[in-house]
Amino acid sequence: MTSTSFRPGRRAIVAAAATLPLVGLAACSSDTGEGPDLGGGDSGGDASDGGGAGGDAFADVIASGPVAADDAVAASAWATAIKDKDQLIRGGTLANQVFSLASTSGGQPTGFDAGITQLLAKYILGEGGEEKVEYIDTTVETRETLVQNGTVDCVIATYSITPERLEVINFAGPYYLSGTAIQVRTEDAETISGPGDLTGLNLVTQANSTGIQAIEEFVTDPGDVQTLPDNESCVAALKQGRADAYVLDQGVLLGNSAADPDVTVVGEPFVDDPYGIGLSQDNEDALDFVNTFLQEIIDSGTWEQLWTATIGQVIEGDAPEPPVPGELPA
Repeated sequence: MTSTSFRPGRRAIVAAAATLPLVGLAACSSDTGEGPDLGGGDSGGDASDGGGAGGDAFADVIASGPVAADDAVAASAWATAIKDKDQLIRGGTLANQVFSLASTSGGQPTGFDAGITQLLAKYILGEGGEEKVEYIDTTVETRETLVQNGTVDCVIATYSITPERLEVINFAGPYYLSGTAIQVRTEDAETISGPGDLTGLNLVTQANSTGIQAIEEFVTDPGDVQTLPDNESCVAALKQGRADAYVLDQGVLLGNSAADPDVTVVGEPFVDDPYGIGLSQDNEDALDFVNTFLQEIIDSGTWEQLWTATIGQVIEGDAPEPPVPGELPA
């Protein structure tokens, strides 16, 4: 495994972004690291005592998802190709407790991103389409390449929309507004609450991620900053004491805290981080098709129901206002 380090220049601390209050994330998981029960499609299990809406709610959301009209699919070469092969190939991860987690009992993956994926597959392929998804593992270093070379039809993976990425791929959405946040060892949770507390501390983030720019812009004189290839490596560095804090978008960090009581998300997000669906620039019609799908699930209330059954299990309060598909950050 390779890693790199950098020492950013001194930057001023600026005001925090929108608040996403957390619900005792360190207590959300059991000692076995199972995390909150978000359901598993065909797994047939009941919701756990702490899972709230649980599995039934997630399965119900997917079952209620819309199906595109035949002429809408036919008008999109991208959607037609997916329908012809009777399968949606999604790039992403199946290791995030809150956004996309593989089932251990033979059911469908669960989580917010997994739900968006299954709803999109059903929208294109019709009833039962949610089960016709091939999940291809991606990292922050491989996502654009797999989109560009056609290995995947799309990437749905807490995928932050940035100007640099928009130069090489398209993004439908945004479909969720997250923010860059901080994760620490639970034992240190009372001593760190924001970027102003990271001065002089050793930090870790993922290579090719938005965490790098966030550290450069918002952390004054940090210690060593490691960039590692994936989330698991960053969590290991934090837990082993090689880093004092892990900086990345909150969606990923929420999954870590839900799975592992030894790490905790602290403070509030301090950089806006909109998530989009990565698409090839060669498939020009895909952008409008997927944005239309996103608007349909927002208008029907499906987006809010999916949020409640997944992210709403670990974030306090009502579902936020969904972002407007097609309104990309400047």
